[in-house]
Amino acid sequence: MSNQIVIDDLKQEENEISLLDIITFIQESWKKLAIAAIVGAILGFASWNFLGSYQAEYVLLNNTNTNTNTNTNTSISSNTNSSSYALDLVSWKTIQKSLPNLAAQIEDEGKAPEGQARLYRVLANDQWWQKNVVPSYAISKADTKDLAAISKDLDTASTTILSLTLKSDGPTTEKAVENVRTVAKFLRTGSAYLQIRNILNSYESETISMVADLQKRITSTEIEMSYQVQRAKSLEELYKRFPSGASGANQVVDLKDSGAKYLPLATQIIAANNDINQFKETLQRYKDRLAQIALMKTFVDQAIPLAEQTYDGLVLDEQLLEVEAAMRAKLAKEDIKQQEALDQLRGQLLVVKARFTKGLEGNTAPTASKKGMIKTTAGGLAGAFFLMLFLLLGQKVWVSIKGSQKSGGVRS
Repeated sequence: MSNQIVIDDLKQEENEISLLDIITFIQESWKKLAIAAIVGAILGFASWNFLGSYQAEYVLLNNTNTNTNTNTNTSISSNTNSSSYALDLVSWKTIQKSLPNLAAQIEDEGKAPEGQARLYRVLANDQWWQKNVVPSYAISKADTKDLAAISKDLDTASTTILSLTLKSDGPTTEKAVENVRTVAKFLRTGSAYLQIRNILNSYESETISMVADLQKRITSTEIEMSYQVQRAKSLEELYKRFPSGASGANQVVDLKDSGAKYLPLATQIIAANNDINQFKETLQRYKDRLAQIALMKTFVDQAIPLAEQTYDGLVLDEQLLEVEAAMRAKLAKEDIKQQEALDQLRGQLLVVKARFTKGLEGNTAPTASKKGMIKTTAGGLAGAFFLMLFLLLGQKVWVSIKGSQKSGGVRS
């Protein structure tokens, strides 16, 4: 029994690692670990130097556009002169979510520029846009916290985008610069395409929904006017039968008022004819609007096939401006109502063109550099160091196991 206890104590002592064992291990192995770390660092640096990619950066300024025309699709048009940035926070977030889908569609249809199919597959990833297209705001989040109590105007400034920083990788400096320029071009042309499609969709929807509504209003107005015409005729007959009741002071009167029937006949006749004239004016406005919508439908019918042939929004914009100019040339000079509809359309197309040419432009050339040297070198150093450490520890454990087996055989 006592012999078994002694054997167990010896095994326990063999399995325990003392501080002296650790020091001895370091003294015996530090040269090997140092050499492995140096070799790993050299290999990491070499892989960065020969296999590492270059990263190019391109800054697009978000310039302000002045004299922005704001037109509505109603009988009232308003023009406001204001100063606004090419992209605000809402429009940028919308574009950021839509561009990956557009890139995927272009790549699936094989319409990517020659030699850029691989890049367009990368652009189809929405996470790539969040990581590699970074907006710079007028006031950072840290500044907003420090200055929030000073002015409410800072809330607007904190969402004002001053520029967009684009990043793209490439095996060489030239390729990285080429890729980032391609990304910048796609950002402009793709965003322009998306906004033009929104314009065309709004006109297409208008030709469906508003036409039915206007037709309904025209019918209702014509019915009301027919009643009013009949009322005016009846009043004129009464005027002939009772000429003595025709006198009275001229005054504005609402024929729907319950007391209007006791007013002089001449006053009632004038009021009835005034209502008829108002109905006629309203009808003419509705019909003019229908004619404008019909003109826009003609434009949309020509624009949709063009939009299906190209995904370059700036090229499409120029083509649509040519279509608009051709339609304008066919209008009579005195047809100012139809010209008004084309003026509104032309203004929208020019706003898109200015927004994604002069509104987003780089004031400096793209810069490219090879980054990650320290990270790659440190990774090689750490990897080789720990690999050698595991090998030495494994060797130490293996020797210990072999020694235990031999000592066990001797005791037995």
